[in-house]
Amino acid sequence: MPTDAKRPLQLNDQGQLRHFLSLDGLPRELLTEILDTADSFLEVGARAVKKVPLLRGKTVCNVFFENSTRTRTTFELAAQRLSADVITLNVSTSSTSKGETLFDTLRNLEAMAADMFVVRHADSGAAHFIAEHVCPDVAIINGGDGRHAHPTQGMLDMLTIRRHKGSFENLSVAIVGDVLHSRVARSNMLALRTLGCPDIRVIGPKTLIPVGVEQYGVKVYTDLAEGLKDVDVVIMLRLQRERMQGGLLPSEGEFYKLYGLNTQRLALAKPDAIVMHPGPINRGVEIESAVADGAQSVILNQVTYGIAVRMAVLSMAMSGQAAQRQLNLEAEELN
Repeated sequence: MPTDAKRPLQLNDQGQLRHFLSLDGLPRELLTEILDTADSFLEVGARAVKKVPLLRGKTVCNVFFENSTRTRTTFELAAQRLSADVITLNVSTSSTSKGETLFDTLRNLEAMAADMFVVRHADSGAAHFIAEHVCPDVAIINGGDGRHAHPTQGMLDMLTIRRHKGSFENLSVAIVGDVLHSRVARSNMLALRTLGCPDIRVIGPKTLIPVGVEQYGVKVYTDLAEGLKDVDVVIMLRLQRERMQGGLLPSEGEFYKLYGLNTQRLALAKPDAIVMHPGPINRGVEIESAVADGAQSVILNQVTYGIAVRMAVLSMAMSGQAAQRQLNLEAEELN
């Protein structure tokens, strides 16, 4: 289970967000500030003109070394609603496929004079590597790296929970399915623990539960019925066949039989429990359509909240970078 060795890299000298790479080590106050800022941006999406001028004149470059539709699109919308200029590069079909190294790709992107890079990469730690080597005035946002972290997904899930359940202090939250390969699960466990959730459960077959996951302050269940009993929130995870190597599961049908969320199993949770999923959904594998489309599902709300959370992170990181530049200038003048 990877942890972040360079947590201060994310913050400026005043404790403000500078890069957004992982939720590991970030204080509760900062996570709450992200949620509060995102809340304030939700009303922008309801306006006739869905724009605020916070990033006018800035350039946000989405650099996706790994394919994604939902994450890429919501980051594009978030930057556009902040009035930034947006460039999206699908690097997975570009220079890296021709042998260019990550470091060379970074230098070429810097030459475009972007103010911020949103990076998605199949290798764990790629966003940290870029943040460590990028020029000082550029902010890096992690759009998902390997099995490691997906911090904006984690925060949009926290916003979803807070808007539907209020405080985190009395909640029971179940994270179900392919925990082993899920960067979303890791980010959610870190965020829930930091925000004070007292009962975090991970549920799945032993082959899909990471060794040492208890360090995140979670309880492990291999029986779905036992794990779902009286929970307030159910977060289903996508079965990530593309990341698996043979032998972890007998079949998708067997997985659904034991761990798929259907109406009968959802009834084990509290009557007002909400159902979440980071997407894309595999219907009939992780979740029954009647549940995914049912009254307790907030899956589409997660997409809406994701735009607001990404607006919050983009604006806060840009502000943190500007504050750090000012601090550096003042230090230079004193010297």
